[in-house]
Amino acid sequence: MAYREEIGRVRRRAYRDQEYWSKPVPGFGDPAARLLIVGLAPGAHGANRTGRMFTGDRSGDFLYRALHDAGFANQPTSVSMDDGLLLHDAYIASPVRCVPPDNKPTLEEIHTCRPFLEREIALLTRVKIVVVLGGIALQAYLSILRDRGQILARSAFPFSHGAEFVTHAGGPLLLASYHPSQQNTSTGRLTATMLAAIFQRAASFLIKTQKP
Repeated sequence: MAYREEIGRVRRRAYRDQEYWSKPVPGFGDPAARLLIVGLAPGAHGANRTGRMFTGDRSGDFLYRALHDAGFANQPTSVSMDDGLLLHDAYIASPVRCVPPDNKPTLEEIHTCRPFLEREIALLTRVKIVVVLGGIALQAYLSILRDRGQILARSAFPFSHGAEFVTHAGGPLLLASYHPSQQNTSTGRLTATMLAAIFQRAASFLIKTQKP
């Protein structure tokens, strides 16, 4: 809490004239979504500033462009909470709701925020596919399934970009991607084409499973 509030007090020079959100950032999107996207945590000068996940930073630039191209968002960019962005058939959640130092949440932070993610998963009853952005998101999601008794062990589902799993009978398809962090995108570990392909796969899967 102290860290997120300090960021909002000091502020980055480019946003010095803006009021930072500097509070826990909730998930958002279509309550009837069939696609659930699990991220990581608010960005220090992105969601921690704007109050909406993946809004106002380079990670969001990558993500929303990919979602727009796949038909899950009405526009390819998001700079503020009131910029008109709408998600269609998609919902974005995260294991951690407060910005962590160095973008590295502790196990304690993940455990503290877990009830929120559990509740969102429980309320999103139409989800057919889950895209996890990064290894931490994958482990957070698998931990919930394990504690529900839906899987025996997380180790059966190793992370790799593009990995696809059916975790349990009747459950949603699980698709893994690198997180669109600046560290991944600036080094070429994750390209815009790679991320776009993930959500095109998600869109194709939903089309194939849609009831006539």
